[in-house]
Amino acid sequence: MRLLEDGQVIRDTYEVERFLGEGAFAEVYRVHHRFLGRQAMKVFKRGGMSLEEINETLGEAILLSRIGHPNIVRVFDANVIELSQGICGYFTMENVPGGSLDKFWRSHDKHLVPIETTLDLVKQVCRGIALAHRENPPIIHRDIKPQNILVGYEADGLRARVSDFGLAKKVNPLTLLATAAGTLAFKPPEVFTQHKSDSCAADVWALGTTLYLLLTDRLPYEVPAEATWGAKGLFEGRVPPPSEMNPDANAALDCIVMKTLEKQPEKRYASARELLEALENWQPGVLPSPSAVPSTSREVSKTVLGRHSPANEHGAEELVKLALRARQSGRLAEAADLMEEAFNKSQPLRDKYAHQVKLWRCGISM
Repeated sequence: MRLLEDGQVIRDTYEVERFLGEGAFAEVYRVHHRFLGRQAMKVFKRGGMSLEEINETLGEAILLSRIGHPNIVRVFDANVIELSQGICGYFTMENVPGGSLDKFWRSHDKHLVPIETTLDLVKQVCRGIALAHRENPPIIHRDIKPQNILVGYEADGLRARVSDFGLAKKVNPLTLLATAAGTLAFKPPEVFTQHKSDSCAADVWALGTTLYLLLTDRLPYEVPAEATWGAKGLFEGRVPPPSEMNPDANAALDCIVMKTLEKQPEKRYASARELLEALENWQPGVLPSPSAVPSTSREVSKTVLGRHSPANEHGAEELVKLALRARQSGRLAEAADLMEEAFNKSQPLRDKYAHQVKLWRCGISM
């Protein structure tokens, strides 16, 4: 049973519009603030907590309110609500209609995400994480993955925002390490063998794994779903460089990606800032002809992160109709939101309408 219902009003300020998703500890809803418009509300499942426990639960909101950056999701409010299971903490943050990078990636179906788009989004994520890594002591995210990166259109194009800092932690100022946490498929070898081995370099591994996925539609290492923190033999075998599967990658990009995936943390980029600098200095160079590049990645498609809802052309077209009606009525923000939802159901619509969505975000009706 969900914590909130559609139409429910929270603290005389927020009207619940619809359920967006949930994790192990919280549910997320799209809500409408009576003055400020649409936001996303994260409600923690555990009820009946003490004030001290609520403060601890809302640590993510407190952290995000202190780290202000265009590529980190913004927090607007944090408070408590009385529900049937007791008092629950919640916070509100910016609503990103496009959803997660996972949805964005999957919407490309059998096609690779264009390399310029991939690098633009990953560089944006690096900028946000670099700010956390520059804190004293550094803050590590510990759960960087496509599901925790939000992607949406702004007036100047796509913008990525890192979200879900619920596992983020300041490292020990002496060792610069913290206890490992997060999603195993995006964790480096050292966290499986050493206690308190999460670090900025571990975040770099997760960034590299995300970059590798976007470039190749594969994960560098397949971690079984039943694997545990003590699992052995997970990082054996050769990892093919991206250029073997993506005709737009080259040897220089291969070097950057493979450095993020070095098994020894001291051989990786030390922080997101160093990885960002390397990506910003990368040049496409001379690319091989498509016929010279194996096409095996096309047989893989978007299944390495689990099965997902297939393309829904009918549902997408219905959203497009609603978006165009909203645009005709002058509700440009709503039109853009609806169109971004349609993009995740049908990739061709992204190519057709992305320019219009950017104009709508500028307040221009076309």
